[in-house]
Amino acid sequence: MALLRCINSGLAVLDTSIAHEPPKRADAFYVSKEWRALMGTILKQRGRVCERCGRSGCRIFGDHIVELKDGGAKLDPANVQLLCGSCHTAKTARAKAQRAAKSW
Repeated sequence: MALLRCINSGLAVLDTSIAHEPPKRADAFYVSKEWRALMGTILKQRGRVCERCGRSGCRIFGDHIVELKDGGAKLDPANVQLLCGSCHTAKTARAKAQRAAKSW
């Protein structure tokens, strides 16, 4: 029985230690004048405190209670809550999981 030899593909090998995902880009809406003005007003009224856990002295995110992907109002202050990074990440992950479950 004859031995088979491997043929060199000629393709470059991807070095995964230097290959990185491109940086995440914010939706253009979140850098708009309207959103920044709304956030400025909300931060002045409510303070820089997480409305879920009460944490302060950290970065605070303006989070849509009903996400835009789910039909939430973009510039309605009643649809915006202030969350710390941990609470924002957890809330966003839950909303994403709920959307995925609905699609099944």
